Amino acid sequence: MILSIICAKYKYMKSDIHPKYYPKAKVVCACGNTFTVGSTQELIEVEICSHCHPFYTGKEKLVDTLGRVEKFRKRLAKKIKK
Repeated sequence: MILSIICAKYKYMKSDIHPKYYPKAKVVCACGNTFTVGSTQELIEVEICSHCHPFYTGKEKLVDTLGRVEKFRKRLAKKIKK
């Protein structure tokens, strides 16, 4: 009985509070790549996408700061020897 009272109270959603949905929103990347997605914004501008991101293109570089990578490799080599 209590459940039916709660359901009756919240049966209808409020009108005119939801943003407009664009099923074919355009995404434009700084590299020139464009594609469509569903969004509440009609135009989305991004700086990097999967087309130009180093992780996805295979051009990822490992930045060695103060020899930390080399130190890690030395420790790893010691553990493997044991």
